[in-house]
Amino acid sequence: MVLISSTRPGALGPEVAQWFIRTANPLARQLDAELEAVSLTDMALPFLDETEHPSTGLYEHAHTREWSAMVKRADGFIVVTPEYNYGMPATLKNALDYLSSEWAWKPVGFICYGHTSAGTRSVQHAKQVTAALRMVSASALTALRIDDTFLDGRIQANPMLENANNRVLKEVVRLAHALRPMREAESATTGPVPGSYVRPLSADDAQEVIVLQRCCWVDEALANRTLDIAALHESEDAVRTWLREWTAVGLWRDGRLLGMARGIRNGREWEIGRLAVTPDFRGKGVGRWLLRHIEQAKPAACDRQTLSTGSQSLHNISLYESEGYERTQDAAGVVTLVKLATA
Repeated sequence: MVLISSTRPGALGPEVAQWFIRTANPLARQLDAELEAVSLTDMALPFLDETEHPSTGLYEHAHTREWSAMVKRADGFIVVTPEYNYGMPATLKNALDYLSSEWAWKPVGFICYGHTSAGTRSVQHAKQVTAALRMVSASALTALRIDDTFLDGRIQANPMLENANNRVLKEVVRLAHALRPMREAESATTGPVPGSYVRPLSADDAQEVIVLQRCCWVDEALANRTLDIAALHESEDAVRTWLREWTAVGLWRDGRLLGMARGIRNGREWEIGRLAVTPDFRGKGVGRWLLRHIEQAKPAACDRQTLSTGSQSLHNISLYESEGYERTQDAAGVVTLVKLATA
């Protein structure tokens, strides 16, 4: 979000924001970042008028709910701000004060403008507030001295300032990626390993899933003396496809996928598969925890759960049997384990 903070009629903020987007867009495309301008003038937020504290997330007014949704969607912020009397505009402070968790663990960069200090004192003021909201400020900064930069209300071409824009954007995007686990953990279910959390997997997680599969199914290939295992050969497109079709969950810590499991309804069966745990976290109860977690996602219409594994995957079979599954084996050596569903 490129946030235009001044609401003063005739303010330079819209021109600064459009100049930033225009000059930074080529880099944004390289970084797979989308820049969206949002003006506090258009938001028309009144002075904070919510009865409950923002940390509760209980919003009475439609304008607050709309603002909350917009901020929640953004992965990071570029704030375009003037300096008013050694500080940021009251409108920016008010917009920040409206919310709480929506800002947490998101990066913020600044494009400032003014006269004597080129707006930098506004940024120093704003950084105190954003830090209290658990935002992380970029050190890169673009500061525009009005008398040196504007001509007839337009910003003149300036390669040095345009390079500064790129530095701000690059740092904000890098911080957004680095802080993603912190943002996800805020609202996710806590996992069995300290600092871990579980969340649904999506097609965007395909590359991490491929790495986990190829790491985990080597042992299965060796134990069963075959490389004919789908998890070892699937393309990224194939993984993306089943991530859209199956109910899949991943256990994460510090941006690393530690384990996963998936399930899909097949008539009255809840078919479970791809239960995987990284080698360094095996023996800690992670696989058992993931199995129980995906079992809980079973639709009410299913009256049994099924699993399949190789006949020589003895550790897997032992785990499943200890969780109440009974096994049968076909001629090809594939073991199917069945557990009657409980209410």
